[in-house]
Amino acid sequence: MSKPASHPPLPEPVVTAWWTPFAEFLAKERRYSRYTLRNYQGAFEDFYHWLNQAGLWARGFDKLGVRDMRDFVIEGQHRFDRRTLHLHVSALRAFFKFWLRHGKVARNPFIGVPLPKLEKRLPKFLTETQMKALLTGPQRLLENGSETAFVAWRDRLAMELLYGGGLRVSELTGLNYGDIDFESGVARVLGKGKKVRLCPLGRVGMAVLVKWKAEFARDTGHADPVLVTPKHERLPVRQVQLLLKRYLALADLPMDLTPHKLRHSYATHLLNAGADLRLVQELLGHASLNTTQVYTHVSIARLRDIYAKAHPRA
Repeated sequence: MSKPASHPPLPEPVVTAWWTPFAEFLAKERRYSRYTLRNYQGAFEDFYHWLNQAGLWARGFDKLGVRDMRDFVIEGQHRFDRRTLHLHVSALRAFFKFWLRHGKVARNPFIGVPLPKLEKRLPKFLTETQMKALLTGPQRLLENGSETAFVAWRDRLAMELLYGGGLRVSELTGLNYGDIDFESGVARVLGKGKKVRLCPLGRVGMAVLVKWKAEFARDTGHADPVLVTPKHERLPVRQVQLLLKRYLALADLPMDLTPHKLRHSYATHLLNAGADLRLVQELLGHASLNTTQVYTHVSIARLRDIYAKAHPRA
């Protein structure tokens, strides 16, 4: 589906009064990533312009009702795919919930508004063989002289921790040396909603980390970042995304895979090996078991595939 036409910037009074306080809450209290904040802002901007064009903005947020929001959803189906529309409405529900709590609106007009059903999509992931090919990429570049030891080991460490620890990319780049218990090989990770969880980093991941710290790290104090640039500044999320693209190309793997797909691979491989679903939920930091259960579909699909290929009656 084509993207909606670009809109002019929001009026400054609207940004100051309505968007900025909400954005600060999302960033500081909920610890949402820049990517999520950008999506929420896009949803709010689109909503404002829709209200303006429909003549509803002048009435004020308190005058909006369920019927108005149904019209928004119906019209939105012509501009967005269903998943994007769901994300937009989720962001706007959170927006109204925030201002309801702060007394600037009397109700949340999106409560009770029906949304179109989503098609079920299984998360993309790499097989164990593909993961091995991906993780050997930095060593291959180092051996053929295409990359420095610093960057090669840093990149390998980034991918090992994404896959071995099941970290979100923002959690990876935010990881400090003080968050890691080197004796147990477990990291304390501050995830979404300021929720702290313990993540085993894996035997291989810890071995790479120990080598990195001993041979390449300059600053290893409690508050110093684990992953850094050659200038020893904290590695940005965007740089992790770009380095992954480099090694996907090297391993001849799909280029649309993101760092988050390594987290999908982590969960899928755990469940395929017999890990308990609730344990995987804890390791991923999912608030709801329903979020984790999507990976069981992947495991079941794999079992069916094995059965179809191996059983004489299949």
